[in-house]
Amino acid sequence: MKRSRTLLDKRRDFVMNYLNTNQAKQMKVVVAELSDSLFLTERTIYTIINEGLSTDARA
Repeated sequence: MKRSRTLLDKRRDFVMNYLNTNQAKQMKVVVAELSDSLFLTERTIYTIINEGLSTDARA
């Protein structure tokens, strides 16, 4: 099933905002919390983070 682009954008924004607000925590803890709350695999979370960071670096 193909996901809507707006849903993917909202999910990426949520992950990046969550990451920014929880910078004091270790990355592994933050990824585990996101995985539990969004029902995504840790690998997917890391992919979203890497894509978000590369997008932020370009902007």
